[in-house]
Parts: sequence; structure tokens; C-alpha cells
Amino acid sequence: MSTLLPTSTEIHETSENPNASQQLHPQKDVDAGALFVLKSKGSWLHSGYHLTTSIVAPSLLSLPYAFKFLGWTAGIFCLVIGGLVTFYSYNLISLVLEHHAQLGNRQLRFRDMARDILGPRWGRYFVGPIQFAVCYGAVVACPLLGGQCMKAIYMLSNPNGNMKLYEFVIIYGCFMLILAQIPSFHSLRHINLVSFILSLAYSACATVGSICIGHSSKGPEKDYSLQGDTENRLFGILNAVAIIATTYGNGIIPEIQATLAPPVKGKMFKGLCFCYVVLIFTFFSVAISGYWAFGNQSEGLILSNFVDNGKSLLPKWFVYMTNIFTITQLSAVGGVYLQPTNEVLEQTFGDPKSPEFSNRNVIPRLISRSFAIAISTIIAAMLPFFGDINSLIGAFGFMPLDFILPVIFFNLTFKPSKRSPIFWLNVTIAVAFSALGAIASIAAVRQIALDAKSYRLFANV
Repeated sequence: MSTLLPTSTEIHETSENPNASQQLHPQKDVDAGALFVLKSKGSWLHSGYHLTTSIVAPSLLSLPYAFKFLGWTAGIFCLVIGGLVTFYSYNLISLVLEHHAQLGNRQLRFRDMARDILGPRWGRYFVGPIQFAVCYGAVVACPLLGGQCMKAIYMLSNPNGNMKLYEFVIIYGCFMLILAQIPSFHSLRHINLVSFILSLAYSACATVGSICIGHSSKGPEKDYSLQGDTENRLFGILNAVAIIATTYGNGIIPEIQATLAPPVKGKMFKGLCFCYVVLIFTFFSVAISGYWAFGNQSEGLILSNFVDNGKSLLPKWFVYMTNIFTITQLSAVGGVYLQPTNEVLEQTFGDPKSPEFSNRNVIPRLISRSFAIAISTIIAAMLPFFGDINSLIGAFGFMPLDFILPVIFFNLTFKPSKRSPIFWLNVTIAVAFSALGAIASIAAVRQIALDAKSYRLFANV
């Protein structure tokens, strides 16, 4: 499977840039996943849209909840460190990808990087499975969170309604079933432009709503003290750090860079700058305003604080609008994180020798992608406590993909001197976040064990 990468790369290079300095020659075997899903046609602005959708997602609405366990100083500190380290590591991985592309071996997937830099077993048995778990976990989380937002709207408009959470999850899954048929990552660029606008919209709504409630007498009394005994505080801090790391998580930087038309040099940096300007505005405004308004009463999703005992603390139309913005952007997030799954399915069932939209490729694509969404929707409906499981996936997955592997890839590729600051900075990041990832995984397992007593299939939470 992995031996097909150079062929797909060659076809991208020659088809998109026939006058490139390095003329590559296609071979007989072609990687259908890279050829049909990871089309190299995008601009730096398109990569900015993809990055914004994959990072600036509704999970940022959980940041005030993370502050609940950290307090003001530690909360802002972790938010700043998370931003600095991820921006740095994403740039490192982009530089490694550019370096290999200039050598004539453009790597289009995370597992391809691991295979070429660390060895074939790392790509096949470590990076590939972890990335798949992280991305598919996000695909499962989207209909669950979308269903919860839909249920919130329903209960606010019809307090005595009897529709269950799993029904809303299934409805949302049907919507995602349609979006899943979008053929390629590049085809999502216009949807992700709308997603970028929506992320600004619901972040602004969450910020304005928090400030309005915080200034009124409707909100709770402001209390920023850390609650619980020493053990619970410690594990709360670890869970909060895992939430922040997961919120900054991406896990698909190579796949996003693969959508750029050659030459790729410098384009990803522009896309990252675009993304992080949006990120700074949304993350910090929601985290600070939400925690300021609700303190240690902040809910796992800050929008839940806008309703108290079934009564809206804000005009109902405002709560409806905020939830609708969130629901709509979730579909784009799910579409982005579905791409690595689509690429694997296309590679397995597609035929690169047949036209992309021939019956030979369209029918397997329709069946396999529909099956993938159906499975994710069933899991979300069955396990409404999937957030606990997703925390474990995030701690075990986002930490290595976004914090550890980029600095290792850079040191192994460019071999900076052991006397240079960048070498030791990278080593420090790798060691620190390896330890943090292991500890956060333990904390996530503990939370699953504590909540196991309330687990029930198709629960109406």
C-alpha cells in the first residue's frame, strides 16, 4: 500500500505543474486514495480554510470548562503555551514536508512521513492507526454534539417534548451522510470558507452572551475558587490540559498540505498565519468571557450555561441562532476529519485506471462512505458518553501527532547540531508532552471508570 505513494505524487506534480523543474514519470501502479481524495489544486488561502475548520471547531466552547479546573493564571498560561507550541510544531512539520517535496518525494499523508523518516512499521502500526482513531473519533463526536445542540433547541421550544437524544443524532447523521459524498478534500474549500465565517459567528455569540449574562443578575454568583480535594483537583487539572491540547489538535497537517498545488514552499505558513489569527480571536474571547461570567459553574459546553432549569437567560432567538451556527459548522468539521478515512477507502476500493466519476469508482465510493457515516452515527447514538472515550483518544492521539512527532521529524530530517537551541527545544517539547500525554491518558481512563456506573446504551442525556 505504501509503495504506491511516489506514483500518486508524480501524477499530482506533472498534472498540476507540467513545467516543474523536476519532471517525474508516472508508473503503472497508482494510489487511488491520493489521486482522487488528496488532489493538489489548492492555494494557501484554501489551506487556511481547511486549517481553520479543523482547529477552530465547536470544541473551543469547552475552554471555560477547562479554566474551571485551572483558574485564571494557569488557564491563560496553558492556552498561550498550547497556541505557541502547536503553531511551532505545525510549521516544523510543514518544513519537513517541503524539504521532501524539493527532493522529489512529496509526502501526502502522515503515515507516509512516518514510514519514510522513522521506518515502515511506524507508519503502518503506530501513526496510521492513531491518526485513524483520532479522525474517526472526531467524525463520531460531530453527530453526537450536533444532536445535543438540536435537542437543546427542541427542549427550549418544546419543554414537554418526548424526542430522545439518539433521534437527533440519527437526524444529524443523515445530514452528514450527504456531505460525506463530496469527492475530494479540495472540493471542501467553499464549504470550509462558510465554516470559517460560522466559527467567527458562534464564537462572537458565545462571547456576547457570556458578557450579557455576566453583567446581569440572571447569572450565577461569580466564584473562581478551585473545588474538590487534592486528588480531584489534580485529575481535574490533567483533564483540563487534555481538553486544551485536544482543542488545539489537528492531526491532518500533511493531508491539508497535500491539497496545495505545487510548488508548495511558503504556502502552508501563510495558511497557518490565517488560521491562528482567527484562533486567537475565538479561543481567547470565548475562554475568558465564559469563565468570567460563570466561574466554576462553567458547563462542559458553554452554551449550556445560557439555559437555567429549562429557562433561557438570553432571548430565545439568540440561543437558537448560536446553536444553529454551531450545528452547521460541525458538519464541515466532520467532513474535514472524514478525509483520511475517505482516502483509505478510496485506496482500498477505488480503481485509479478508471475515471474518477465512472460507475467503477462512484458506486464503491457511495457504499463505503455511507457505511462509514452509518457506523459513526450508530456509535454516537449508542454511546452518548463518547466524550469520555474521545478524551482518551485525544490524549493518546493528539499529543503524539501534534506535539511530539513534528519535533522528532524535524530533528531527524534536518539534523540540527546538538549544541543548537532548536535541537534542545525540540527534545524538551518531545519529552514534556510525552510525559503529559501518558499522564493525561491515565486521567482519561480514570474518568471513564468513574462514569462507567452511569453508562447506558442510547441514554437520553
